[in-house]
Amino acid sequence: MPSQPPILLLKTKSTPHDGYDDFFSTNGYTPSFIPVLEHRFHAENLASVRKLFASGAFNTDPAPPLATHETQQSNGNEKKYGGMIFTSQRAVEAFAEMIEENGLPFTPSPTRPLPLYTVGPATARALTTLRDKYLPTATIHGADTGNGQNLAHLILEHYNALYRDLPSSVASVKPSLLFLVGEQRRDIIPKTLMDPSRPEEQRVPVDEIVVYETGEMDSFEVDFRDAVSKEIARHKNSGDGGSIWVVVFSPTGCEGMLRVLGMGPFAGQDGDGEGRRGDVFVATIGPTTRDYLRERFGFEADVCAERPSAEGIEEGIRRFLAARR
Repeated sequence: MPSQPPILLLKTKSTPHDGYDDFFSTNGYTPSFIPVLEHRFHAENLASVRKLFASGAFNTDPAPPLATHETQQSNGNEKKYGGMIFTSQRAVEAFAEMIEENGLPFTPSPTRPLPLYTVGPATARALTTLRDKYLPTATIHGADTGNGQNLAHLILEHYNALYRDLPSSVASVKPSLLFLVGEQRRDIIPKTLMDPSRPEEQRVPVDEIVVYETGEMDSFEVDFRDAVSKEIARHKNSGDGGSIWVVVFSPTGCEGMLRVLGMGPFAGQDGDGEGRRGDVFVATIGPTTRDYLRERFGFEADVCAERPSAEGIEEGIRRFLAARR
């Protein structure tokens, strides 16, 4: 297999397995990880999640016919959850850390598997590893949805179908879904699932609980500068004249990236950035980060992945390089 250009992934390498590392390493690329975000898990909120499992809140059997959402919510011990939503690997990792440290007191329903909803193949892979070890009867849905809007519509179809054949008095009070989120998140999923314009029996109640918060790492720019300088020096010494790809996963860190590379509004301001535009190319994991770079800094990424995955990034890079030939 021919050698591919080095790829600098602006993300923390996931544990125990990272889908991006697995994919790029086995397809001839040389991936490197430069963490941008510092994640701090909320121990108190994670303890609350564990208490929900211990109290039997994750009983996926139908709610009793006389129950209502109000009576379910009037007493925290009576609130029932019929499934969980994960839209980031960090949420999965926070949940996993809680389980590995304290165990998971969960007795699955013999008749109804616990549905776990996720978005994107990388998060699905991380969740599958956790499910196989601790929640073997759970089912995972949404790996190919690609974004929150698509996942919300899948949940509406799938979760409502689980209760469609039950008496209307039961189906109308189907248990809520618990959504493990970061401090910074979009609200597209709860808004879509609980849209007041949707018939009440078709709505899916959602409770969000913050299990981690995120901030930019103080060392990011230094670490990124070192990684880029190392790759540029290697190219100069080898004389191969190859390119370097930087993959951006979120708006956080975009300014520091452009400043180090001397791109966008920082072109010509940093001596280290002079001439780098011909060697370094930028890809974004999706349109949110692409649009942020475009609108905030007037910078146009070379590639925007059509799918938020390693495969989507690689497809975009291949098309870009083919068009340049």
